[in-house]
Amino acid sequence: MICVTLALVGATLTTAAVPAVAAPAVPAAAAACPTGWGSLSKSGPGSTATPVRDIRTGRHDCYDRMVVDLPGAARGGLGYSVRYVDLLRQDGSGRPVPVSGGAVLEVRVAAPAYDPESGEPTYPVRAGGALPGVDLTGYRTFRDARFAGSFEGETQIGLGTRARLPFRVLQLDGHLVVDVAHDWTGGS
Repeated sequence: MICVTLALVGATLTTAAVPAVAAPAVPAAAAACPTGWGSLSKSGPGSTATPVRDIRTGRHDCYDRMVVDLPGAARGGLGYSVRYVDLLRQDGSGRPVPVSGGAVLEVRVAAPAYDPESGEPTYPVRAGGALPGVDLTGYRTFRDARFAGSFEGETQIGLGTRARLPFRVLQLDGHLVVDVAHDWTGGS
């Protein structure tokens, strides 16, 4: 009996002396970022007399976002054209509008930035000026945002990005949304 007890104690001590092997660490789940947006031109039909009231931006895990606010406009009436350009040129005059960044995304909204009845601006900023209230400090993708103008019922904006990255455009009631991805791989 003593031999059996010593054998069990010895086995227990031997087992206890074996260092524990840690299970491999499982990385925390990274944000699943959408892919497949591409960087080619995107456009949607429609136009509205509902004027642009505001343009704002936001930071997200996978992309930076710009929102053009047109309160009361129906999603089907929000025509747009969004594309990368080598140089942003102001409609009407053809004057270049300087936009900082590695690439320039031209955003055209088929809506005026003025009241069609009175001609008074509804989004008060001068052509070539920075978008009022937009501070891009700390953004991963956006570098600059400039108002190019509003001419013949179409509003033109220059969005400077750090590179020619994939983007998408969403039409929502009262809003046109432009999301530009942080990278091509879909990682956050």
